[in-house]
Amino acid sequence: EAHLSGEPLPQAREPGQAVRAGSLNLDGAIEIRANALPAASSLAQLVRLVESAQASTAPIQRLAATWSARFVPAVLGLSLFTLLGWLLAGRPEAAVLHAVAVLVVACPCALGLATPAAVVVGIGQAALRGLVVRDAGAFEALARVQRVAFDKTGTLTQGEPQLVQVEAVAPLSRLEVQALALALAQGSEHPLARAMRRAQEGVPLAVALNLRALPGLGVQAEVDGRTLHLGSSRHMAELGVSPTALDASSLALAERGCSLSWLATTTPQPALLGLLAFADAPRPQAREALARLQKQGLTLSLLSGDRPESARAVGLALGLSPDEVHGGLLPADKLSSLASWRLRGERVAMVGDGLNDAPALAAADVGIAMAPPGQGTDVAAEAAGLTLLQPDLGRVADAVSLARATWRVIAQNLAWAFGFNAVMIPLAMAGRLDPMWAAAAMAGSSLMVVGNALRLKRWRP
Repeated sequence: EAHLSGEPLPQAREPGQAVRAGSLNLDGAIEIRANALPAASSLAQLVRLVESAQASTAPIQRLAATWSARFVPAVLGLSLFTLLGWLLAGRPEAAVLHAVAVLVVACPCALGLATPAAVVVGIGQAALRGLVVRDAGAFEALARVQRVAFDKTGTLTQGEPQLVQVEAVAPLSRLEVQALALALAQGSEHPLARAMRRAQEGVPLAVALNLRALPGLGVQAEVDGRTLHLGSSRHMAELGVSPTALDASSLALAERGCSLSWLATTTPQPALLGLLAFADAPRPQAREALARLQKQGLTLSLLSGDRPESARAVGLALGLSPDEVHGGLLPADKLSSLASWRLRGERVAMVGDGLNDAPALAAADVGIAMAPPGQGTDVAAEAAGLTLLQPDLGRVADAVSLARATWRVIAQNLAWAFGFNAVMIPLAMAGRLDPMWAAAAMAGSSLMVVGNALRLKRWRP
């Protein structure tokens, strides 16, 4: 059910339980009863969540565009007022000259350039650092976010389980347990079996005979004349194997959010041989990147479809507050979390990488997709306003810093444009500015705005 939860480990299903549309059956034969039309499937509901979230996102109203639309009629009115005023004063030649000066010195182009010039340069700088900006409005909104919510698997973590610990029951050693488990894992496409094969360097490989998959439970085979079983706690219980010998280790590993596989034998009698612990390791740069975001004054949250204990373990390892870590969430649950924060007046950015994150990416004030299009995350990239070309979390902090720098330049440009017109138009109306100097001042104002925007080219993280 990875398309819903984003988690790579399969979910065990028994007769009578629901199977989600789009799920992949890894082993065993199943008979499925369809009890709804395709339009009512979980996958179709996910698409509708994305569409409704995109439709409900309010467009950013550009202050400069609004004022520019009002500015030109106002300037025409002031010019006419100047003409009439000087005519009533009995100076018709001066009336025409000063009315023209008002028209010339007024600089709507500075107002019109204030925002787009800075945004264009800022977006260019983002592209140089591997951040594709799909929506300029989202880039502006990023400067004002107060909270950043992260998906866990594939975003803060590597996205696939790794073998992190092996425990053995005497007289076996850890290396022997790993070798036996590896023999049973050969030929299986289960994510944990792939993790064991990746960790096989330097481990001698035993030969497994009569290998048989036990759907939803594990695998069994004959190795060196013994019948071995590798699987879940439930499978061990069915075999009558007691995990007492490794209770302390298994409890500590479970509290760390690890997934456990037990190794046991049933010949000559059921007995526990060892256990293997798997975890989805955090990305190497994740803790440093999150620390940078916290230094920027942002509140960080974790929204995960994984088990709450796994999400909590990753959150603590990365320095997140336990209150900000939420596990066991489906796409609709992530939307609810975003909605509750936004109802409190917070501006929220969402960082995710999978299909299950698409609704949240679309509903957030700013959505940031972690992987480039064409690598299985096209829906996430389509729903997000920004996409990272490399899964480098440090670039999220760079993006926030660059967006804030861009917003400061926009504010400076708007202040300059409004200030220039507020000073120069009254001077022209009063006859203190002839049309030639008015034209020079108007051109200088536009150059000032563009030059200030180009300063962003020197920005560095």
